Amino acid sequence: MSTIVTVLVLVAIVAGIVWLIRQRAAAQARELEDAKAEARRWVERLGGQVLNLVGTDEAAKQALADAAERYNAAGSQLDQARSTAQARQVTETAYEGLYYVRAARTAMGLDPGPELPPLPGQQRAGAVSEDRDVEVEGHAYSASPHPSDRNRHYYPGGNVAGRPVPAGWYSEPWWKPALVAGAWGIGSMLLFSSLFSGMSGVAYADGFADGMAADDMGGDMGGDMGGDGGGFDFGGGFDF
Repeated sequence: MSTIVTVLVLVAIVAGIVWLIRQRAAAQARELEDAKAEARRWVERLGGQVLNLVGTDEAAKQALADAAERYNAAGSQLDQARSTAQARQVTETAYEGLYYVRAARTAMGLDPGPELPPLPGQQRAGAVSEDRDVEVEGHAYSASPHPSDRNRHYYPGGNVAGRPVPAGWYSEPWWKPALVAGAWGIGSMLLFSSLFSGMSGVAYADGFADGMAADDMGGDMGGDMGGDGGGFDFGGGFDF
């Protein structure tokens, strides 16, 4: 009799474990589907803007090209999403694309549209608050809070390879090599210092120093936009 009771208890325990595993799997599946539905909504919103807007000047055209790149990346990410974290990364990519759309609309004198959720690291990075023209190692760079034919490359602000890059309009996308490689090259500190030294509203100094310390302590962990995007392959290169 005791043997039968023991067997029944064991069967009940196993059944309970199986039930809990199934419940957890079902909950995770629902969470993933909800995250993918939210991501899809933002991707579709981005796609509608990209497909319906036409740039009227060089700054707007470049911002819309960057928005289209984010739209394509988000679509690829969504197809590959197998976890809630990956689905949320899709949403962040769509957010970023919509910031480029807002920049393009602003450059064309249009209503930029509703406010967007902040990107990771965006508030800490700050924004370019004045026109700045510098020369670093024989190469000219410029930054401005406003678009122009010269400063036609927009960045919405955030972390690149673990360091804050302020929102603003730039003469070239000098942050993209670090975004692709996941680390800043030699001379980056000089570039940051030249472009942003003494500029109000930016957090480059502490952020860059923190990133350098992280490198020294065992490698750059990358920012919200650095590395491989949480397991996704963005594909393609950057057009400078």
